Amino acid sequence: MSGPETFVEGRREILRQASVAVGGRPVTVWEVSARAELEPQASSDPTPGYHDSKLDVDATLRHWGIHIVQGSRFVGVRAGEGNWVVAPVRTRPPAPPPEGRERRSRERLTLELAGLCLGLLDRRELAAAPAPKRTDPLQDLATLPGIIAHEVANPLTAARAGLQLAMEALGRWTEVAAGRRLEMLDELGQVVEDIDRGANFLRAIKDRARGALARSERFDAVRVVRSCCTLESRVLKDKRIPLEFDSALEEVFLKGDPNALYDMLVNLIRNAADASLGHPTPIRVGLALTGSALRLTVRDEGAGIRAEDLDRIFEPGFTTKEFGEGSGMGLVVVQSVVRNMFAGSINVESRPGGGTTVTVSLPVPPQRSLDTRTAGEPSAA
Repeated sequence: MSGPETFVEGRREILRQASVAVGGRPVTVWEVSARAELEPQASSDPTPGYHDSKLDVDATLRHWGIHIVQGSRFVGVRAGEGNWVVAPVRTRPPAPPPEGRERRSRERLTLELAGLCLGLLDRRELAAAPAPKRTDPLQDLATLPGIIAHEVANPLTAARAGLQLAMEALGRWTEVAAGRRLEMLDELGQVVEDIDRGANFLRAIKDRARGALARSERFDAVRVVRSCCTLESRVLKDKRIPLEFDSALEEVFLKGDPNALYDMLVNLIRNAADASLGHPTPIRVGLALTGSALRLTVRDEGAGIRAEDLDRIFEPGFTTKEFGEGSGMGLVVVQSVVRNMFAGSINVESRPGGGTTVTVSLPVPPQRSLDTRTAGEPSAA
């Protein structure tokens, strides 16, 4: 039996023995994914049932106040009354019980031991793995996005502080008509919002570099899309490309990172703008509910995409733009956000000279109705 197979069989045996110790109930190992969900990795049962392998992170780990980090693993089993008993996979034994009195259940003690065995087995496997090849300094830098984010964030913070001082000075500048001052302050305020959004994006990069999970919260998607269209219409005004937003929706709440949705839409709008250069036709953004999905569409009447290129637009590095004008990563990022952050789908329809329509469908979680909100509860997350 080869090295990797030995470690796989070792994990199975640990889970089998743990299952025997808890009366034959299936014992499962989960790993925390980038979407802050627990994904089953292995089980003592070759074909575990849904209720034996589906662990709700909100009802268990978060409810218990356990610190969750992407890549961390847990081993668990359903107790006789149906509640979950869970223990972390780690390489050091837990601290002894307070005052030396053991209060943990038999299942918990079994899982603590199983988690320790799995952690030690993982450490042995890591030690047995071949050492990675040394890379050049530039490649090392590329693997440390936290350093880059930190260095960029510092001048961004300074720029924001300087901009706020300029806004304060402008507010006192009586030589400029009051109406014009308000208009200029509004435009500068939009710049501050953009800087804050960039700072939040850099903060997310640093968090991910430290192993933290992607931001996930309940937010109003209609508000995010409307805000993006408002700001992007100002950017496109200089290019003489109108941007129209059409939606009858007032609010629809999604769970995920609002900045990711915003950046995804920015990518789609700017791709449409690049395709529309020389064509003074509007870019149309639509937002509607279709069944249990939120459908976001971005339409342009620009150059369109050839059929042979349409199959490759989501390939990393592929671009139809002139050399130096595109990285070929914009749609890769869009697809990643749609699928990995929101578990949605994306479709692109296009023909040369006939424009392009991008349709993004995002599953909508159950919405809180106005009836069920408490009197003092805000409508937004």
